[in-house]
Amino acid sequence: MPLRQPAGIAGLILAAGFGRRFGGPKLTAPLRERPLVSYPLDVAGRARATGLLTDLRIVVAPGDEAVTRLARDAGAAPLVNPSPERGLSSSLRLGLAALDADAALVLLADQPLVRLDVVAVLVAAWHERLGVLIRPRYARTPDEPGHPVLLDRSLWPLADQLEGDAGVGRLLPAGTPGVALIDLPGSNPDVDTPADLRLLEGIA
Repeated sequence: MPLRQPAGIAGLILAAGFGRRFGGPKLTAPLRERPLVSYPLDVAGRARATGLLTDLRIVVAPGDEAVTRLARDAGAAPLVNPSPERGLSSSLRLGLAALDADAALVLLADQPLVRLDVVAVLVAAWHERLGVLIRPRYARTPDEPGHPVLLDRSLWPLADQLEGDAGVGRLLPAGTPGVALIDLPGSNPDVDTPADLRLLEGIA
């Protein structure tokens, strides 16, 4: 039997949440005249164009034509989560099941300050075998779990143990063998409310 060829790292954007705290369509809300979701789509797209990622998928909610259109325009293949009410964990399971890769870089669609240099550092850390779960630890928010998160394929079965909005990091917190935290400047906040979005207007 021929050996399986390395499949590299795939990007996976989770974008099927309801955004209840936002009070409306969050991912298409404008941030400096661009839809919020366009920022992580752009960074992930550039990461693929430069060879950091080999594939790019995005998990969307049923009927979310606006985000699906933006994803396709950015070159990301949309995957529809038929049960987004089951939380982030359901999108993670669906997305990982669709990937043919050795690792996945998981990005959150409501984090517009995600940076390409952070992606590059995480990818390099995985290639250097620093860990099987690699995430940033941002200087401005050192006590908060950083994103995006890079998951080695060996961890993907753990997604079956998750419920609700939990990610694999819930099962493998900092200090667990195989978990690598990479110290980086800045921060990468979520946008949960309109007030969060307004705060980012001056720095995005």
